[in-house]
Amino acid sequence: MDRVNASTPAAPSDDPARAAFAALRTPEGEQLLAGLRDHDPADELATATRLRRTHPAELVSAALGQARLRQRAVAKFGAEDAYRMYFTPNGVEQATRTSVAAHRAARFAGLGVRSVADLCCGIGGDAIALARAGISVLAVDRDPLTAEVARANAEALGLAGLVEVRCADVTEIDTAPYDAVFVDPARRGGRGRIFDPEAYSPPLSWATAAALKAPRAALKIAPGIPHEAIGPEAEAEWISDGGDVKEAVLWYGEGFAPGAFRATLLPSGATLTAPAPLPAPPVGPVGRYLYEPDGAVIRAHLVADIVEQCGGRLVDETIAYVTSDEPYSSPYVSGYEITDQLPFNMKKLKALLRRREVGVLTVKKRGSAVEPEELRRRMKLAGPNAVTVFLTRVAGAPTMLVGHPLG
Repeated sequence: MDRVNASTPAAPSDDPARAAFAALRTPEGEQLLAGLRDHDPADELATATRLRRTHPAELVSAALGQARLRQRAVAKFGAEDAYRMYFTPNGVEQATRTSVAAHRAARFAGLGVRSVADLCCGIGGDAIALARAGISVLAVDRDPLTAEVARANAEALGLAGLVEVRCADVTEIDTAPYDAVFVDPARRGGRGRIFDPEAYSPPLSWATAAALKAPRAALKIAPGIPHEAIGPEAEAEWISDGGDVKEAVLWYGEGFAPGAFRATLLPSGATLTAPAPLPAPPVGPVGRYLYEPDGAVIRAHLVADIVEQCGGRLVDETIAYVTSDEPYSSPYVSGYEITDQLPFNMKKLKALLRRREVGVLTVKKRGSAVEPEELRRRMKLAGPNAVTVFLTRVAGAPTMLVGHPLG
């Protein structure tokens, strides 16, 4: 197989975006970018005016745009990597954050995978994580600029020896020589997010077929995918990072559990899994304690597992709040001690908060149309104390639960 990383292709003169990117990779462009690391976007006009005295206007515009993208990318890649890498607007938006990509790469590496065909590689976030796990990667994207950016990123991070980048249609790639396949279909179009898996590019059906041909495979999908769209051959994993659900992955092949649902919490790596959906959990009155499951647990439909573990019940059959009469500790939930239960009534809540001298109010809601900011505004808070209010339904009735976090 021929390597394609030996040199960066010259940008065609009729492609302004590629020409601008090529200019950024010249010594002048790299020096200009390095000087913009701590650039304040609020001063962009003055900065542009100053830099255009000594640099071409087109290069200054490209450098300022790239500096903005690098600053945005810090949240996903960390400062050390982000300020060495290159990005496109779509690439920053769609790239996997480093923690999630590293988790996925570790699962592959733990099963002995040594080569992966990364299809729809984007700017190379997953390819980088795989290479850092010691895995050889073929990274494929059909967009010429995106492929060039992915190649530049592998070089910038010292991973060019493990990452081969190819600009091609992923449907034409022979994945037979590789231990595993990873597919990250585009889930955004001209009108924003795409919710129909068959409208992904490539469609989920094609990605699934490609996965089933490989010894092992992973498909990155939107966390809101309907469970009925997941075939029985896949192990489905929902991943949250810092409490926010980031993505779902469908795993195929040896070493995975077809039909199982899994919730993984980062950065701890705690994983909750069930081989099959549990029966519907019981519903009952609010006890002394309330538990809010992590979003990955909810997406994976594993709330029933939490109910079983804590010996509790749901407060409503349609709401993912779990309650119990005894305290329960788990990495998969946030726990609260409930002090008050009120029917939904703003005046009664305001009076209660005034009596308790509450000045700091955390509002959580599930099954309520009330906006937290609106509720806080209407409470006119004052005082040294803090509470958490849950706007929800209990046995179908709009309810306010007041309490404070455990621990």
